[in-house]
Amino acid sequence: MNIIPDGKASPARTEESLTISETSRDVSHSTRCARSGQALNVAAVPLLNGCNVTLPLDMTKGLFASLNVYHDIASRSAALNMAIDEALLENATEPLIRFYTWDHPALSFGYFGKFADVENHAPQRDLARRWTGGGTVFHGDDLTYSIVIPATEPAFSESSRSIYEKIHGAIRAAFAVNGKSVELAEGRDAAQRAVPTNNCFANPVRADVLSNGRKIAGAAQRRTRRGLLQQGSIQGIQLANKFADQFASELCSKRCHKAVDEHLISRAHEIADRKYGTASWLQRR
Repeated sequence: MNIIPDGKASPARTEESLTISETSRDVSHSTRCARSGQALNVAAVPLLNGCNVTLPLDMTKGLFASLNVYHDIASRSAALNMAIDEALLENATEPLIRFYTWDHPALSFGYFGKFADVENHAPQRDLARRWTGGGTVFHGDDLTYSIVIPATEPAFSESSRSIYEKIHGAIRAAFAVNGKSVELAEGRDAAQRAVPTNNCFANPVRADVLSNGRKIAGAAQRRTRRGLLQQGSIQGIQLANKFADQFASELCSKRCHKAVDEHLISRAHEIADRKYGTASWLQRR
């Protein structure tokens, strides 16, 4: 999948998957991160205000010092799901992860994708062009998530490749907790390909999550002045009922569970009405 910097990008500027041109930032703090993919022995302790903390027995920290977790229980259209992710990036002051579902089978495709390559799926699926890049992803039975890292967060100063690898390392660690062995793909970045591939899950690139050589998790990023958005999907493998929370716990030892509030949903509807829900956005290429 592609990583897209802020602003109007051209195909020549596109950097696919794990590399990105760095934008200016004002981040003075450092961050301490666990090794990618390291499973932790933990003990959970409840906190006030809807938060809980997981205390790693080896005292290693995750990617973030704290993390807001959203389980968006409402099934939503593809356009609105994309708009909520953008609204979260607009408004987030702390790192967050959102898990969400689709109101019926959907298909998302990358910012630089061609509508002609996916329009034949329109009778069966809800189509959406992502703000992030990459290929075609089929949604419905997958676990879909978005992660937002505000520009004020120390982790934002890390390279996009490092963030990508650590998030997928957390997915690998969550599988390990459930006794399943998966690995991160090695080899070249997608930026080294001449052209993007249509089916995102058909061709793994470095740090994608593999099970028996088959890609089961991939993602794409966009970096703006406000922060970084990573949109990802886990599919084609059975997940434990608590897998989403186990994934979040591998990202951070202190988590606060939140609900998507009506103000943000209202803002997302505005974004969807002028962008993701329009023919001009969907068919722009």
